[in-house]
Amino acid sequence: MDLTSETVIQGQVLREGSPVPAAYVRLLDAGGEFTAEVKTSAEGRFRFFAAPGQWTLRALSAGGSAEHGLTADKGLNEAQLELS
Repeated sequence: MDLTSETVIQGQVLREGSPVPAAYVRLLDAGGEFTAEVKTSAEGRFRFFAAPGQWTLRALSAGGSAEHGLTADKGLNEAQLELS
């Protein structure tokens, strides 16, 4: 990864402070349109390669969901989503 030229959005999905494996995380653009989706790892981690700009992350799992908006710049952009 070249963080000087790429925009990376990564993070973790949690429920009551514990990682949530096999959750789905969707990346939505500034207009709310679906762009990509990944499944979280055993540690609840996810990663997207995107363009700089406004994004929304939406996590979906059995028994919970979470949403987080962010402005991503070039480099590493971290986010945590806590399921409710």
